[in-house]
Amino acid sequence: MAKIRNAEGGAQISPEDILFFNGLGDAISKVYTYLHPDARVIGPNPAYSTHSSAEGAHAGSPHITYNLNPERNWLPDLEDLRNKVKYNPNIAGILIINPDNPTGMVYPEKVLREIVAIAREFDLFIVSDEIYGNIVYGDEPFVPLSQVCGGVPGIAMKGLSKEIPWPGGRCGWVEFYNKEKDPVFARYAKSLVDAKMLEVCSTTLPQKVLPKIFLDSRFKPYIAERARTYGKRADIAYAIFRGVKGTIAPKPSGAFYFSIVFKDDVLNNRQSLHIKNPKVKQLIEKAVEGVAPDKRFVYYLMASAGICVVPLSGFNSNLYGFRMTLLEPDDAKFKKTLETIAEAIKKYLVR
Repeated sequence: MAKIRNAEGGAQISPEDILFFNGLGDAISKVYTYLHPDARVIGPNPAYSTHSSAEGAHAGSPHITYNLNPERNWLPDLEDLRNKVKYNPNIAGILIINPDNPTGMVYPEKVLREIVAIAREFDLFIVSDEIYGNIVYGDEPFVPLSQVCGGVPGIAMKGLSKEIPWPGGRCGWVEFYNKEKDPVFARYAKSLVDAKMLEVCSTTLPQKVLPKIFLDSRFKPYIAERARTYGKRADIAYAIFRGVKGTIAPKPSGAFYFSIVFKDDVLNNRQSLHIKNPKVKQLIEKAVEGVAPDKRFVYYLMASAGICVVPLSGFNSNLYGFRMTLLEPDDAKFKKTLETIAEAIKKYLVR
């Protein structure tokens, strides 16, 4: 079949290079399950748990990560990545999540090209999870893997679940780049296709509808408005948290998450927040025994203020902090919630 250019430019693909899944979670599971038993894929830290747990389960050992630096707006530590690739011959691929979950960081093109250069040098493939590719609102534009991968084999992961309010319309897909340039990667891609051929396809309706959605004149304005909305909420969140002592709060540029890191040595196992209900207090005091310091804060925040966030230590990370979303549609409630969290942090850290 004749080649067609990828919709975002760059890598050349044909319909045979696109493989649909029953949601991107299904794709993630298959991508790691059908790797060679000894092959590892290194991913970012903080990690997105669906990727890290699937890769770790495949390998039967903890997920390998490279560091994202909150002091540099969550940009990846490329020296850390390079050294881990260099000294671990089992690493066969590099994972990027762009825009990133849980940090909201968007990979600059220069950084992407440096990651591609590392992959080329060590004969690796790249997995780029681009599920949030249409939700970008910062100064850094989204650059898909297809535009920078050159001759390096790659898999781009895409889907509609973050863009279209369609409950039950599960549909994710991957695009294979440069299969013809690496026979080992080509066999791996074929194993994924063969695995899906054994299943009954449940994504026929979304596949038929997707072209009409994407080509509709209302789609791009709809996506652009959503991105502007998240951008405004990111501005509000950044304005509230940037002055909170003891924390690092990089402003996100994409997706709909905001992650805050506690600085070193500001957390301890004696800190707490006032809990009105004595039964809840008793429950929480028992629940926080032996947990990670950021999880301790999350428990106390939930019990004292009724606000639920997610500890960063739960994202396969050695950083202590938490992730929240930018999804609350009521602006006044959103701002009030963030102000409550900021005040809770101040009270918690002085204890």
